[in-house]
Amino acid sequence: MKRVALHPLPWIVRCTFLCVTLAAPFGYAADLRLGIIGTDSSHSVEFTRLLNDADSKDHVSGASIVAAFRGGNPSLPLSRDRIERFTAQLKTQWKIPFVASIGDLCSRVDGLLILSVDPAARLDEFKQAAACHKPVFVDKPLAGTLADAQQISQYATVNHIPWFSASALRFPSHALASNIVSAYIWGPGTLGKLDEGYGLDLAWYGIHSIEMLYAAMGPGITEVARIHTHDSDTITAVWRDGRAGTVHLVRPSAPFSAVFQLASGKLSDVETFPIDYRPQVQAIVDFVRTGTPPVSAAATLEEFVVMQAAQTSMERNGVLVEVAVPPTAR
Repeated sequence: MKRVALHPLPWIVRCTFLCVTLAAPFGYAADLRLGIIGTDSSHSVEFTRLLNDADSKDHVSGASIVAAFRGGNPSLPLSRDRIERFTAQLKTQWKIPFVASIGDLCSRVDGLLILSVDPAARLDEFKQAAACHKPVFVDKPLAGTLADAQQISQYATVNHIPWFSASALRFPSHALASNIVSAYIWGPGTLGKLDEGYGLDLAWYGIHSIEMLYAAMGPGITEVARIHTHDSDTITAVWRDGRAGTVHLVRPSAPFSAVFQLASGKLSDVETFPIDYRPQVQAIVDFVRTGTPPVSAAATLEEFVVMQAAQTSMERNGVLVEVAVPPTAR
């Protein structure tokens, strides 16, 4: 067999070429390619702006949105009434190409972002996304019910799919202090409705404030009580080590804010937290690059068990309800 002589490139050039060639598919030498599932959420536009606008002062580098699947639920007003506007923005302003199915995203992307607003569609969307065998981020809430959240986690485990789900309110660095022994969190109290796919009414907007509580104090809730009135919900949680924290959801609205009791016995000043998507988007990029979720499946599932217990407490006029967290989440 006749041998073909290769050009004798210097070893450093050959190594550089090889390293770049091998690294590119994993996003180390070039931006990661991300695909959106569901363009009926304002997050589809905001995440694209943060990733794709290199001139923006809050630009997140390392990844870009390269394709989207429209999705949507025409019987859900929140989806039906907004999807055309957000889809048009993605197409005209950001030149995002659209595909006909979730499966069509597989060969185009390194990671998938489920951003659709219909919680009842989450399980099916996740299963279709999992077929790509790429990391999957699921925007809050992971699902509208505890059962669907558990099925998503189980399906991901069986199929070895890295995933995480989180609110943007989980990521402010000042909410992660290790010396917090108690917290009082305020937030908007809009509740999800059963006909909108929310078997857990706190999963719609209450989950933002619940995630703030978890970011401050970590998992390990063993009991919860919920008092419901016309204009507010107050959820008090007890941890297995005796700490306690409270979430106060106010209707029609309230700023996200908190006061913390520190281990020293002092109280923090009341802090207000504007919604800032940049830390969340940076966490998504890091997750797709490494395959390591910043929020564990166990912690996310515990939140759903807590919301289920809180709903039970409300139905029982505010009694303290035990949180039956599976041993794997402890």
